[in-house]
Parts: sequence; structure tokens; C-alpha cells
Amino acid sequence: MRAVRFHDHGGPDVLGVDEVDRPEPTSEEVLVEIHTAGVNPVDTYFREGSYEPFTLPMTPGIDVAGEVVAVGEDVEEFEDGDRVYGTGIGRSHQGSYAEYATVPVEYLVGLPDGVDATEAGAAGVVAATAWRALVDHAGLEPGETCLIHGGSGGVGHVAIQVAAAAGAHVVTTASPDYHDRLADLGADVVLDYSREDLADAVRGAATDRAGATEGVDVILDHRLDDYLQFDAEVAATGARVVGIGENDPQVGFEHDGVARSKDVSYQFMSMFNTPDLRVALRRLAYLMDEGELTVDVAREYDLDEAGEAQRAVLEDSFFGKLVLAP
Repeated sequence: MRAVRFHDHGGPDVLGVDEVDRPEPTSEEVLVEIHTAGVNPVDTYFREGSYEPFTLPMTPGIDVAGEVVAVGEDVEEFEDGDRVYGTGIGRSHQGSYAEYATVPVEYLVGLPDGVDATEAGAAGVVAATAWRALVDHAGLEPGETCLIHGGSGGVGHVAIQVAAAAGAHVVTTASPDYHDRLADLGADVVLDYSREDLADAVRGAATDRAGATEGVDVILDHRLDDYLQFDAEVAATGARVVGIGENDPQVGFEHDGVARSKDVSYQFMSMFNTPDLRVALRRLAYLMDEGELTVDVAREYDLDEAGEAQRAVLEDSFFGKLVLAP
């Protein structure tokens, strides 16, 4: 079979397509014929060496969607021909940038017939992150105001839909080019992230029914180095902020008294600490099947274009997700 691999750490050019033996599933794994594999920034971290791969050469790719073609002897959840999707491989196992991949059953759930496999392959880590952040960590409630930074991104555009499905009043930020699309996905208010009065605009969008400015109840922040202080400024008393990333690891408050005075709670999360990803994946599959959640695929690449896809996921501006299609 064909598989994208890197033999040494480096830039996107170290990725190449090799002919390798098709793997055999262990007793608690299934062999999946890959339909699509999401391309995520985390995939590049193993290639660059900032995350240590479990072996070299290595096939990247944590997201997977496809069809089960073989099952391990102890597997009861799946059988040949099942449509599946999931996330979490490509760390301690060879990843999904390949024609086939062996996947532990704890990383997979069944995919309803009504869900497009390309969309499911893009969903994995971004959808699970959005769900875990808003539902499990923040405990988002109907009627609360939720601010989602970077609404046009992979996590952001899914989080808007999760928040809307939860009955929240959704405020998001994005380039003006994407405002109409985000409104169509369920955002109640879409603001240009570059406007100088952004904090005032967010607070204005969070007014209660009586017209009083209360601030934002839940914030999903993918750029803590840029917005940590901002989040405190726009937060309501008792707000919950969930941080999922930053560009600069040196993150700190300019004045932490604002956050303390409002009893703001900050949580920092990694999807990979989830006790059982399948709980979130099943609920997300249900939302996709019901038409309440879509995952936009901006571009689709061949395996031979994996290097370009990994460059693009870090450097280009696009709406939604990138995928590989073997």
C-alpha cells in the first residue's frame, strides 16, 4: 500500500510516499481503508520534532474516516464493511496519511449512512475539541452568551454549531470575508477581529434581555497569548474561559485583577486527556446525521501532496478544514 512517511524531522519536504506492507490489526484493532484523513496542525508537530513520534519512519495523521476491512480477534464493536470515523491515532500508532491504517477500537465510532465520509474525515480532532471545550469543560447552558475566537477555523466553525445546538447566544470573530458563512452556521453576531473597538462590540453583543451589558458567559480561546487579558475584560461575573492553544507559550495577564474581580475560571485543555473520546464522537456523528453540524472542507489533497497540505494548514488562510484523500 501507499503511505506518507517521514524518516527524519524537518520541514514539509521530508514527507514522501513509500510503498509499505499493508498492516495487520492486533486483537483489539481494526484495519480501515482510508477514505479521508484530516490535516491538522498537530500532525506537523510530530514531523517537525516538537512532539516526539513513537518511532521513525512514521506516518502522520490523527483523523480518520473510512471502511473496516479486517477486525482483530477480540473486536466485537465492528465488522467488515462498517463505516467508521475517529481521531487519536498518529501519536502512538502509525497515522492515517495512507491507503490503510490499523486503528484501536477506542479511537473509532460507527458513521451513520447519512454522513459524508469526506466531512467525517475532517471532523475528528476539531469536532471533539469543540465539544469537549464547550460541553465538558465549560458546561455551556441554553441562553448563555458564548464567544468563540476565530470562527472560520477548524475548531471555530464547528464550535459555533455546537454552541448553537446547545441553545447559546453565539458571538464570534473572523475576517469580513467569512461573516455571512458563519451566520449561516448559527452565529448570532459576527465581528471583525481587527476592529479597534472589539471589546466594546463583544460586550454590546452580550447584553441581556433587559438591555444591561452583562458580558460573556463562556469563551473558547485558541490564541491565549493574544486574548488572555481581553477575555477577562469582556467576561461576565463567573465566566468560564477554555484555552485550547496559543502561538507564544509565554502567556500572562497585563492585570489579573480584572479576572479575579469577576471570579473568572480559566481551564486549559487537551483533547488527548479525554477518558473516552467515543462519547463525544458519537454525539457529534448524531449532530452531523441530523444536519445540525457540518464540517466545511476547504481543500482536498492527494497523498503525493501531503507536504503542501501540511504547509498550507500552518500558513494559508482558509475556511474550515483540509483533508487528504488516498
